[in-house]
Amino acid sequence: MTASWLASYPPDVPPTIDPDAFPSLDAMLLDACRRFADRPAFSSFGTTISFAGWERLSAAFAGALAGRLQRQPGDRLAIMLPNMLAYPVAFLGALRAGLTVVNVNPLYTPRELEHQLTDAGATTIVIMENFAHKLERALAGTPITQVVVARLGDFMPAPKRLMFNFANTHLRRAVPAWTFERFTMLQDACSGGAAPELPGARPAPAVLQYTGGTTGIPKGATLSHRNLVANTLQIRAWIGSRLAPGAERILTPLPLYHIFSLTANLLTFASFGGLNVLIADPRDLKGLIATLRRARPTAMTGVNTLFNALNNHPDFAGLDFSALRFSIGGGAAVQQAVAERWRKITGTPLLEGYGLSEASPVVCVNVLADANPPGSVGLPLPSTEVSIRDDRGAEVATGEGGEVWVRGPQVMVGYWQRPDETRQVLTADGWLLTGDIGQIDARGYVKLLDRKKDMIIVSGFKVFPNEVEDVLARHPKVLEAAVIGVPDERTGQAVKLFVVRRDPTLTEAEVRKFSRDNLTGYKVPRLIEFRDQLPKSNIGKILRKELQ
Repeated sequence: MTASWLASYPPDVPPTIDPDAFPSLDAMLLDACRRFADRPAFSSFGTTISFAGWERLSAAFAGALAGRLQRQPGDRLAIMLPNMLAYPVAFLGALRAGLTVVNVNPLYTPRELEHQLTDAGATTIVIMENFAHKLERALAGTPITQVVVARLGDFMPAPKRLMFNFANTHLRRAVPAWTFERFTMLQDACSGGAAPELPGARPAPAVLQYTGGTTGIPKGATLSHRNLVANTLQIRAWIGSRLAPGAERILTPLPLYHIFSLTANLLTFASFGGLNVLIADPRDLKGLIATLRRARPTAMTGVNTLFNALNNHPDFAGLDFSALRFSIGGGAAVQQAVAERWRKITGTPLLEGYGLSEASPVVCVNVLADANPPGSVGLPLPSTEVSIRDDRGAEVATGEGGEVWVRGPQVMVGYWQRPDETRQVLTADGWLLTGDIGQIDARGYVKLLDRKKDMIIVSGFKVFPNEVEDVLARHPKVLEAAVIGVPDERTGQAVKLFVVRRDPTLTEAEVRKFSRDNLTGYKVPRLIEFRDQLPKSNIGKILRKELQ
C-alpha cells in the first residue's frame, strides 16, 4: 500500500506525529493549563472559567475522588452531563485521580443506563440533577456506590449560581430520596484539597466510549491515554498552523459525551489554549444564534442536520461571520447542498471529516486551504493509514469501492471485556475494519459511499442511501431526506424515501421527476413518504434504523 495522500498534504503538515509526546491525557491538558493559565478555557451561560480555574477545580475533584469518595486508580467513573462547566471539571478530575471516564448519554432510558453502568463496572457517577430520577430507577442493578450530583449553576459566582439553580427547579425533577446515603454535590466535592499527583503513564484506559458497533449491542470502545493524546496531536498537526495559540474560540454545540465533540473541541482546542463555548441545548436555535452573535467564534463543529437548520433559520444570515474561519462537520455525512449554502451565507468553508468511536475518533479531514473534491471526507491524518479492501480482505484498485480499513495510534485497544467482538474488527497487525464503504482517489482523498449495513441491493445493483439523500437535499423544496431499503418480491429490495418538506406545495410527482432527472433508474425511490420530522439521535444524526 502506498500512502498517496502524503503528496496532497499542505506543506506545513508533517507526515507523522509522536503519540508518546505526553505520558497521559491529563498530562497534556495540565501542560495547557500551565501555559495558558490566565486565558479563558470554558464558558457556559455567560460564566467563564480560566485554565488556572480548570486546573484548580479538577485538582480538588481528584482530591475528593481519592479521599472522601475512596476511589482507586483504574475505577470507572461515569459522566452523565450535558455541555456545562461541570463536564470538563469532572473529566479532568477523574483522569488526574487515575480513573477511567465512561461517557453516558443523559437521554438514556433507565434500562439503557443500567446496561451501560453495569457493563462498564462503573462505581461512581457524576450526574446532572435533572436526570437523577432515571438513575434512581436503574440504580439497584448497577455497581454504583457513589453518586456526585451536578447542578446547572455549579462554578458560577455565588449570586448567579443561586439564581440559576433556583430558576432550574421548575425544569427538573428534584434529586430523589436515595435508598442509600453515599451521594454528594459536585460543588461541595470541589471545595477541598487536591489529590497527590500520579506520576507517569496511566495503565488504565482513559475513556470507555460506548457504541452500537457491528451488532447494535452497545459496547465500550476502550480508548487509552495514548489513543486520545495521539488523535489530539494529529488534529493539531492538521489545523494548528492556521490557529493562534491562546486566542481561538470554538463553538461546542455537540455534546461532550460524544467522542467527536470531546476530541475535536475539548481536547484539541484546550490543548493549545482555545476557549470552548459550551452549548447545553443546540436544539434551541434561537439561543444558539444569540450565542453565535455574542461569542463570535473562530471555529465551529456540528452535524449536517444542525448546519442545515441554521442555514434555514431566518436570523442566521444576518450574523457577523468575520471572525469565523472554518466549520467542521462529523457524526454523519455532510450533504453538498448544505455545505454550499453554508459557504454562501457565512463566506467560510464547511469541511467534512471522517471518524468513528473506535478511532478516538478522527481518521480523515479535508484540507482547510484547498479546493477539496466534492463529497470528500478528506485525507488521512498524520500517522494514519487508510486502505480500501474487498470482502476477502484484499486491497482494491484506486477509485474502486470497498470496506474502509484504518490503522494508526488513535485506533482503540479493543471493546471492553469483549474479546470475540474485538477480533471481528481488529486484525493482528492493527487494522480496524470500520464497516464503512468508501474509495480513495489518485490524490489520496477518501470518499465515503455509505455504511456497509445500510447499503441497498436492487436487482443486484448497489444503492448507497447517502447518494440518494444528497441528491434529494438539492431540491429547493426539500428540507430533509432519508433513504432505506425495504423488501421487494421482484427486485429483492426497493428504495424508500422519507421527505420533510421545506415548501408545503412539494408533491410526490415533483420528487419523482427530480429523482429520475438526477439518478440512475435503479436508484430512483420506488416509495415516497412525507413526514413532519425525521427521527434523530441525541446529536442530530438521522436514525435510519427507526424508519425501518
